[in-house]
Amino acid sequence: MEAGPFCKMTPPPASSALAESFAALLAWYRANQREMPWRGHPDPYAVWVSEMMLQQTQVETVRPYFARFLAAFPTIAALAAAEDEPLLKAWEGLGYYARVRNLRKAARLLVSDHAGTLPRTAAELQKLPGIGPYSAAAIASICFGEAVPVVDGNVIRVFARHNALPDDFSAQAPRRALAAWLTPFIQASGSPADFNQAMMELGALLCTPHRPNCAACPLRNTCRAAAEGSPLDFPRPSPKKPLPTRREKVLLLRNTEGALLLARHPGERLLAGFWELPQLDLLPFPLPVKPRRHSTYRQTFTHFHLIQSVYAAPPVPPVSLPDTFIWSPNPSALPLTTATRKILAADR
Repeated sequence: MEAGPFCKMTPPPASSALAESFAALLAWYRANQREMPWRGHPDPYAVWVSEMMLQQTQVETVRPYFARFLAAFPTIAALAAAEDEPLLKAWEGLGYYARVRNLRKAARLLVSDHAGTLPRTAAELQKLPGIGPYSAAAIASICFGEAVPVVDGNVIRVFARHNALPDDFSAQAPRRALAAWLTPFIQASGSPADFNQAMMELGALLCTPHRPNCAACPLRNTCRAAAEGSPLDFPRPSPKKPLPTRREKVLLLRNTEGALLLARHPGERLLAGFWELPQLDLLPFPLPVKPRRHSTYRQTFTHFHLIQSVYAAPPVPPVSLPDTFIWSPNPSALPLTTATRKILAADR
């Protein structure tokens, strides 16, 4: 993909108007920042966990998970020693489960190679599993004061509008160009942690996707899209391919003692380690089944849509099962897929 116009620009010197805008942004943030349990936290580990949880997930969704996760795994060493089921249970329902697997993988590397502590620079942090340029910049600036700008969805939206940028930010070149443009401003800010959090907070609270509050924005005096009355024109949407649909038939079956039949996802699949209702074509024994009326579950993943049709059968004796199946008298104690949790909730 050819670099867009912004990628070809040389980062300009900080003008007085831009400097005043960024000073106003910092003042706005310090007066309006939301209370979050990870803000002002003295432990870089907690900030790291929060940044992983906040990837593609809203703040209000993350709040209860963050507290529970730190209670279960309060240190890097505790996370490194975590077994699969308690680890996945602590993350259950938060989605994007590669995040928590990478957290543990990185924790084990930190224990073995870094004396159980996080590196202090974005460049070193990016060498850890699951930490990309955005997360590395956030952790390094918030925890260690490194003047490296974050470029996440909120920041892209703010400055695609501020600079009226036509670039496709699904590509890496425009993201790198925006980081280069922001670098002199974060260096001049005196507080890289506040600067990065201010940009993200502005995108979350004022420069929102559909109803930007330009009148209250601290960057309004230098924002090109606001001046032109066109904030909703930026950022330009990236072309999206239609997602394929995966259809499954799953079985809701209890034995004569009331235990539920569950199957574990194999290791190579998206939800490896989680338990779910078994698919009919993978049952360990033959069974006459009937579809449950009006019982279809739909979920969208990053790369596909999932449609599960639920079937049922009368209770059976608690026959022995292969290792990838169990009779569970208490399914809620296990890490369950979101589909399974919702189907069981509807069955109560």
